[in-house]
Amino acid sequence: MNKKQILEQVDKLIFMYKNGELDGEVMPEDANPHFEKSSLENYLYFTLPMALNYQRNSYTLWESALKTYNDEETRFVFNPKLCLEKSFEKVQYALTKYKVALQKQKQTEIWLALCNTFVELFDGDIRKLFDELDNDVDKIRDYIQKQNKKKFPYLSGTKICNYWMYVIYQYTDRRYKNIEKLTVAPDTHVCKATRKLGLINDEEFNSSNVQLIVIERWQELFKDTKYKPIDIHTPLWLWSRNGFKEVK
Repeated sequence: MNKKQILEQVDKLIFMYKNGELDGEVMPEDANPHFEKSSLENYLYFTLPMALNYQRNSYTLWESALKTYNDEETRFVFNPKLCLEKSFEKVQYALTKYKVALQKQKQTEIWLALCNTFVELFDGDIRKLFDELDNDVDKIRDYIQKQNKKKFPYLSGTKICNYWMYVIYQYTDRRYKNIEKLTVAPDTHVCKATRKLGLINDEEFNSSNVQLIVIERWQELFKDTKYKPIDIHTPLWLWSRNGFKEVK
């Protein structure tokens, strides 16, 4: 398909999504305590579990996160300062009780590393990261993925970083100054849907660089159009997850 044909398919996909035809009434992150959008608790809730969202069912992850928060015994893991006061074993128990962490050693280490980063750099308040970087998507991404990559394990990944910023945009009061720079989060579903639309071919889909290729193709496709890359992320994800319903 050429650019015009793919954009026509995009129009239809977004219409289907808004019309509820892609079964997206409940998204994984809707499993949350419904904090005040601007609160620190809200930002931390949508940040820490994100780093463990790797090759697993997103709905199950966020259901586990909510159970962990709702249990007074395990709630402390969402407070970086409190978390760092506890023993490794206590944090590990709290993260594995409801299976927020599936790899009990490695993922507990990731969680504690992020807590340490947030306390060390932002006195435990992740909102300061956005404030200090002027709510600039490029600056935030560069800070996490390049300047301080080791301090943000997994959160600095190509897929996770973009999706995390997207979730922050959707579920908190944060507004970026250049939202058009936020790319699609190229997870398995988004990559499959991109191939299905013909924006990448089979060889590119199987390439080790597929995530970067998918990001670039959507940026190229939407240049000088009414769309931003984040407009298509959720429709693509749902379309793939639900077996590629006929686009009509």
